[in-house]
Amino acid sequence: MSDLDCRPDVAALPCAAGRPGPRADFFPSREVPLGGVRGVTVHRSLPQRGLPTIGAWCFLDHFGSGGPKTPAGHDIDPHPHIGLQTVTWPLDGRIRHRDSIGSDVEILPGQLNLMTSGYGIAHSEYRVPGHASGAGLQLWIALPDEARDTAPHFEQHRDLPAVELPGLHATVLIGTLAGATSPAKAYTPIVGADLRLDAGVDVELPVTTEFEYAILVVEGSLTVADNTVEPGTLLYLGSDRPTLALTSSAGAHAILLGGEPFGESLVMWWNFVARSHEEIEAARNDWEAHDLRRFPDIAGHTPEQRIPAPPLPPIHLAPRTRRI
Repeated sequence: MSDLDCRPDVAALPCAAGRPGPRADFFPSREVPLGGVRGVTVHRSLPQRGLPTIGAWCFLDHFGSGGPKTPAGHDIDPHPHIGLQTVTWPLDGRIRHRDSIGSDVEILPGQLNLMTSGYGIAHSEYRVPGHASGAGLQLWIALPDEARDTAPHFEQHRDLPAVELPGLHATVLIGTLAGATSPAKAYTPIVGADLRLDAGVDVELPVTTEFEYAILVVEGSLTVADNTVEPGTLLYLGSDRPTLALTSSAGAHAILLGGEPFGESLVMWWNFVARSHEEIEAARNDWEAHDLRRFPDIAGHTPEQRIPAPPLPPIHLAPRTRRI
């Protein structure tokens, strides 16, 4: 269902130009096979038809989340990125990250990997043998025009700030939530947070009225602003809400995404975020040509392990359209 009124739940605030106002739109995740020899399948919640971004968030996959067609964890061979930041948030197990600027780290649940691709980077992610299945979330943040050609860099944050309210623990991955600010580098006004709610919780979470928000439930059941959300469904909440009313009878684990509506048109294809078909084509050609100036080799991997780019579709790639 949709709430098209230009008003928040609590206070009667006008909706500013360019903001959608408070809404309640449900978007089910879809199973997406990533292919390759390991047959990795993920549950994709973003982008959605008509909703390409939430703030600058432009991509959200939940991997290793169970189900008959979903293998535990994932191993992803070397592949390229441009124009974005990747956010890796493991839910169990350990993941080893290696990239073309020399990073080689393991990440555990509760820790954040943030890789800024800029004009070009390649990386791989593998489960660490001897540990749990390796479930987690992979998210992308679109870089704004003034930052998308920056030099690639990588951050790992093992100590993230938290918001503590009665029955609610929120870890702030990036951006600011209720006065808690992550050390992770953000290029647009944005927030991402991991929410853990106790059974029987009924709490008001302060949020930024200028931001648009969405919530994905990972486990349990959660009611947000009188809308009940089950795992596997993204609830888009729009903007102009001073708080989010959260209740859960049995407890829940959820991810909150938000930010100022992203005003730039994006062309997204494969692992690239750009502004035109020509930029996508140039990045694909550089990867396929093994251009070491843009996509250096990753230590510990052979050239044969590189994931080949799929063929471009026989159409001129166009920006994704936002209808909300």
